Amino acid sequence: MSALQQLRDMTVVVADTGDIESIRKHQPRDATTNPSLLLAAAQMPEYAHLVDDALAQSDDVRASHANMERCLERLAVNFGKEILAIIPGRVSVEVDVTLSFDTEATIEAARRIIALFAEQGIERDRVLIKIASTWEGIKAAEQLEKEGIHCNLTLLFSFAQAVACAEAGVQLISPFVGRILDWHKAKRGVDHIPAEEDPGVLSVTRIYHYFKKFGYKTEIMGASFRSVDEIKQLAGCDLLTIAPKLLEQLENDAAELPRKLNTADAQAMDLEKLTLDEKTFRWLHNEDAMATEKLAEGIQKFAVDLGKLAEFVKVKAT
Repeated sequence: MSALQQLRDMTVVVADTGDIESIRKHQPRDATTNPSLLLAAAQMPEYAHLVDDALAQSDDVRASHANMERCLERLAVNFGKEILAIIPGRVSVEVDVTLSFDTEATIEAARRIIALFAEQGIERDRVLIKIASTWEGIKAAEQLEKEGIHCNLTLLFSFAQAVACAEAGVQLISPFVGRILDWHKAKRGVDHIPAEEDPGVLSVTRIYHYFKKFGYKTEIMGASFRSVDEIKQLAGCDLLTIAPKLLEQLENDAAELPRKLNTADAQAMDLEKLTLDEKTFRWLHNEDAMATEKLAEGIQKFAVDLGKLAEFVKVKAT
């Protein structure tokens, strides 16, 4: 068995791409998208019809920001619908990242996205709304979950973010393994950190143990991997979302893959349970320099790519 087949026996494999053909090839259960992935996919000729349809179904995107916002939501749903046609599980679709500090606006955007999927006959349990793991985003997700709209809390770097998401009852979190590693490599001035010492891997491992120890139902999906070694260190995690290049490497790897994470070990651990109000959350998150910097950077990067996607769509509209 390949390493990918072995991984699938203990972890749900998710494709981290907006490229529908790549998803078709690797046959993951779930798939995730984000503004950066949609920007890349929207510029591929084979997906031009999805952009054209979003424009045709929207008011003039050159007339107002609101029109463009609605068009981009429809475009994300178009990609999501195509992806859901070839996978058995769920697709994650991100709300406008510029709403990351606005709870009510995030809730309204999520409702619009779910309504667009409903127009296509797609049930809400096949969609995860991706929201940045700010305090405002977590509070938005808490309300949405009460409405039966399930959420994927992304750009998650700190333990405080993870605990707050679990206490809010969100469906799933996406800790960003590779971006945590990037920060520590730069900080230490090194080119390599062994996978078993990888700070991103250790972060997800800690979150996994905590969630399983205290019985939280929130799913943990490691994301943003830099190597297959990171992935192997998290074998047994609830889900792992993996880019096509790394899926290929796992498919061509015949080495034995042992389970690294399991619920029984976590439940036997002596861990302290935290309870976070807003002040405690903000303090603990702020105390983590890596998490503070990477959350801000991630929001900024997705906002830039969302702006580029808007410009690309605007040019197509002329």
